[in-house]
Amino acid sequence: MTKTRWMATVLGVSVMGWMFSATAQAQATRTWVSGVGDDANPCSRTAPCKTFAGAISKTAAGGEISVLDPGGFGAVTITKSITINGDGTLAGILAAGTNGVIVNAGVNDKVILRNLSINGAGTGINGIRYLAGRTLRVENCTIYGFTNHGIDVVHTSTTTPGELVVVDSSFMNINNVAVRIDNGVGAVAPSAVLHNVSITRSAIGLNVLKSGIATISNSVISQTTNLAIVAQNSAVVNATGCVLSRNGTGVSVLDIATTVRISSCQIFNNSVGVNVVVGGTCDTFGNNAILGNGTDVIGVLTLSSLQ
Repeated sequence: MTKTRWMATVLGVSVMGWMFSATAQAQATRTWVSGVGDDANPCSRTAPCKTFAGAISKTAAGGEISVLDPGGFGAVTITKSITINGDGTLAGILAAGTNGVIVNAGVNDKVILRNLSINGAGTGINGIRYLAGRTLRVENCTIYGFTNHGIDVVHTSTTTPGELVVVDSSFMNINNVAVRIDNGVGAVAPSAVLHNVSITRSAIGLNVLKSGIATISNSVISQTTNLAIVAQNSAVVNATGCVLSRNGTGVSVLDIATTVRISSCQIFNNSVGVNVVVGGTCDTFGNNAILGNGTDVIGVLTLSSLQ
């Protein structure tokens, strides 16, 4: 090998090594955003990015985007396991005319959204759309001002059911459904757990469809114009320790082979307390208070014993 050729080979290997190193460095485990950041930055703590969308491309799968100071950090589409964490400051997503967050991740990916304010400004479409990914966990978030849904789950996996977990969060001024659980054609029905959730001023509070299973606990749903909790299309909803007040209907079982189970719930001052169609099931355990509604119960409640 000539000296010239040898030097060219060494140079080529060095360039390839530098490129590999630069690519590796571009994917940090923790990145940062700031209200005064710039998406041209590397998203480090001392040189933060401006938006979540800018930071996510520089964050490794399984990593975390953290917020340095108050700001609005823009709508974002998530395609991998990641945590977006607004702890300790005001971390906002202003989503006028669009979706706030789209989760379209891999079949085993886990996504966490924590301490975020997601504002549709009266024209946003959905606060969060959950299309794919193993788990979406929403913690201590406020979602409001959307024309369609607060969280819209339309899971598409034909092999692995999606799991939505919402804790310590609130929904306000949602024109359609605050939390909607559905799946695409041929997809496996997803599941949902809601705990310590507040829903107020939406058309529908929690709507579960197509064999989906949801549990809602220690939550308040009030001032929905139509339905607070509704199960359709062979879905199952378990509600425990919930307060349903000043809604159109508190609990609705709208189809045959569809079940809602209520335990330790207070269902007051609704136009209708509980509505169960023929062929549907609403199990009660004798520890609910269904009083002061325009009509307390339409249909039949099934009294079940506590084991």
